[in-house]
Amino acid sequence: MDRKLISAALFITVLGTLLLLPPLANVFQLQRRFLGVPAELIYLFACWVALVGAAFWLSRRLPHEPEAEPGSGDDG
Repeated sequence: MDRKLISAALFITVLGTLLLLPPLANVFQLQRRFLGVPAELIYLFACWVALVGAAFWLSRRLPHEPEAEPGSGDDG
């Protein structure tokens, strides 16, 4: 199950990058407005909200790494 969640985290990262790239974001450069807000601004904000929600969801399900005890590290 951990591998699937880690793969999902990678997928969300790649998907977020692709959604915010200028070629895809430029598709929404229309002269349309919704309640006075440009369509491309709504698209970018919706992508951002979806990515934040997905990151929050994944952060609750990914396994936590054990914290290192102070003074036991390999810092030299």
